[in-house]
Amino acid sequence: MSNIGFRIFSNINRPSIALVEKFRNIPVANICDNMGRIYCMDESIKRFNNADLLGVALTVKAPLGDNLMFHKAIEMAKPGDVIAVDGEGCMDHSLCGEIMMRTAIKRGIAGFLINGCIRDVEALMDMDFSVYAKGVQPKGPYKNGPGEINVPICIGGQVVLPGDILVGDKDGVVVIRPDDAQELYEKASAHNEMEIEKLRKIEEGTLNKQWVDDTLIKKGCEFI
Repeated sequence: MSNIGFRIFSNINRPSIALVEKFRNIPVANICDNMGRIYCMDESIKRFNNADLLGVALTVKAPLGDNLMFHKAIEMAKPGDVIAVDGEGCMDHSLCGEIMMRTAIKRGIAGFLINGCIRDVEALMDMDFSVYAKGVQPKGPYKNGPGEINVPICIGGQVVLPGDILVGDKDGVVVIRPDDAQELYEKASAHNEMEIEKLRKIEEGTLNKQWVDDTLIKKGCEFI
């Protein structure tokens, strides 16, 4: 009989490292603009140092204020994984701190993404390790369970599935399904090149914004 709510699914269908790496240095905004602008996490999920996020989701569904399964996920993770934890948005207890972060760094884990709180923020500031979370709370977690690993979770208003590609910068985090990734990379890369060209034209003073008036006229705007 399946013990729903207290289970570990061991296998993830991870996309290739080469596919994931294609999204490095492409701004999250440019990726999301090519996803209908509906796949970014909301403003509740914040970045706590200067390290960008890029990796494959290993997901954890944790009860309020408990990190037993988070610890197990660190043991299970492969280099390049991002441990994504849905802690139900609990603001009363942190789910990780410096010790877990440094353990993850040693194992080659790419970052933490947490619907909940962290602690030891001052130590984190000097780490080359990406951490996004909802907030900060010095009170530590319990370690009683239950919880699940590698199940669908929700963070910042977005569903995250095991094996999803997660990209984060100062603007926020976007979630990419692996089956969409190659086509999305091509669109986002072209979009990025287009924006670079626009910035060049702005500096030259040659950017044409006739589209603004054309749109106003098409929509029936009255010029007085």
